[in-house]
Amino acid sequence: MRTALVHHEDMTAARLLWEDPECEIERPERLTTALERLRQWGLEQRCLQLAAREASEAELGLVHSPEYVSLLRGTQTLSTRELQALSGQYNAVYFHPSTFHCARLAVGAVLQLVDAVLTGAVHNGLALVRPPGHHSQRAAANGFCVFNNVAIAAKYAKQRHGLHRILIVDWDVHHGQGIQYIFEDDPSVLYFSWHRYEHGHFWPYLRESDADAVGQGQGRGFTVNLPWNQVGMGNADYVAAFLHVLLPVAFEFDPELVLISAGFDSAIGDPEGGYHLESLSQSVCMVVKALLGDPALPLSGPMEPHHSALESIQSVRAAQAPHWKSLRQQGSTPILNPSTYSLERRASPVSPGAPKFKAAEAQASAALSSLLDQLHLNPTLPVRTAVALTALDAALVLPADVLRQEGSAPQEETRAWARLHEALAQDKALTALGKVLHLLNGILDGQVSSGIAATPEPALAPTLDVVIGRSLSHGARRLLCVAVGQLDRPTDLADDGRNLWLNIRGKEAVAPSKFQVSVPLPGTTGGFVSCVLALVLPLAYGFQPDLVLVALGPAHGLQVPQATLLASLLRGPAGGRVLVLLEQGSTSQLAGVLARVLQGEAPPSLGPFSVASPEDTQALIYLRGQLKAEWKMLQVAAPQVP
Repeated sequence: MRTALVHHEDMTAARLLWEDPECEIERPERLTTALERLRQWGLEQRCLQLAAREASEAELGLVHSPEYVSLLRGTQTLSTRELQALSGQYNAVYFHPSTFHCARLAVGAVLQLVDAVLTGAVHNGLALVRPPGHHSQRAAANGFCVFNNVAIAAKYAKQRHGLHRILIVDWDVHHGQGIQYIFEDDPSVLYFSWHRYEHGHFWPYLRESDADAVGQGQGRGFTVNLPWNQVGMGNADYVAAFLHVLLPVAFEFDPELVLISAGFDSAIGDPEGGYHLESLSQSVCMVVKALLGDPALPLSGPMEPHHSALESIQSVRAAQAPHWKSLRQQGSTPILNPSTYSLERRASPVSPGAPKFKAAEAQASAALSSLLDQLHLNPTLPVRTAVALTALDAALVLPADVLRQEGSAPQEETRAWARLHEALAQDKALTALGKVLHLLNGILDGQVSSGIAATPEPALAPTLDVVIGRSLSHGARRLLCVAVGQLDRPTDLADDGRNLWLNIRGKEAVAPSKFQVSVPLPGTTGGFVSCVLALVLPLAYGFQPDLVLVALGPAHGLQVPQATLLASLLRGPAGGRVLVLLEQGSTSQLAGVLARVLQGEAPPSLGPFSVASPEDTQALIYLRGQLKAEWKMLQVAAPQVP
């Protein structure tokens, strides 16, 4: 199995024993509801079950002081009144006689998962634990957090498994200051957090939660804070944060292990940073589906980042640019006007009040209901990936769960489309076209999620033309075509907004219209990653396609890791609906790896990061400048307000 799941029923034992409106939201039902939903969706059964264990006191000591561990050990025998008095010494914390046992299990569960991943037993996994950990500090509980589960896991991975580069991603609505403090001078751990900040007016109200807190000493640049200064950030804002901050830095850092501190209190359906059980359980299920390789739902709503989000992205890129080449090679990021920024920082927050809170809660519940309806309308397809190959590729070994398609489209349909191109009249090309059309029909009809098809070399361009025409005439509202290599855009393809043509390895950087873009193939890993993250994916997410076509044409020039990374990342914009067209001569090298990637496995590593050439950087900057007014996802800075 690719994914592990670890939990323990004893972690539900700790609960609040007195009245405290602030702390009552951290309750055992957070675990039981999530686990129940995983079982209802059939997801627990698809995971390898790991047994949780208590972390040893030596393992706790990787992060926490002996005095603090001793203090927590002593809570097992305290009375309710004594527990309440001790809890009052900390910020937003409560203790229970079972807290020490639960917190040790929480840490131990994460360590079991780290061992399983790093020994190769599984690819990834989820530790479903409480109490949480990211606010906890060396000698202090904080914000419901007792022991810092993820921080201990990072220290453990370094000590036990000899790792040198660990990425921690913290997507809780609150800043995980505990993790930041523990690793702020450590260049072996890259800590990224996006969080609600509101210019310091949101808990934990810390100056060091802002974008200019980048770490200390040798750790400068290894703390990356992306503070949201406005509530209501949506899909476009979070995708922009991934594409323009987190992923460029992550690819350059090249981690050996990624740890996610997954707080779900910023998820849809949760209006005020509390712990909404329905939203939480749905979020847990969606994360497990992603870990299992299931395609994510297409994102809904307008893909245009908020002005405030762009200000935050602009600030963090400016603060981090001295430390990361990947941020510098996309062009300089101007620093926000100090007078405007300081004026905004002095603004006082407005208390929501009961009526406003009720309205926000109602809106959030309606949004969650809409998402749940979408889940029912977009079930996981029975076939995730199918491969349509010819007899020449019969010996190719494919993953067991990939369908090797043998059928073809009806002859009448195939011949009707073949009449459009003389090159498709030959027997081999016609046979290949029938297989391609059969696979395409399965994707368009919702029977197959993604696919790979091969065609003879002279027939690839006309086959691509047919696939585009068939898709647009039979159900695809918006079609993204990423053509790599010497492939020209079909001359009769209408520029009507239903198709976006993106050519990689074009002769020059040019955009005749917002729906026709050509860029030369970058010559380095850094240049390729920048091209994908700063151009291809912003266009793809902004376009919101129903289907993505990836055509690897003559002299495409992509190495296997590059081609599979491109296909993997393009699964996101269209909800996993990706069709890859290959020349027959290249299938022996690519098809097997592509099939695994379209099934949800990680692509091979690109290797060491190398900086983009000046020519590639200038081409990227030029195209982004030409297109960002039309495609808002390309923006990395807030437009100047007159």
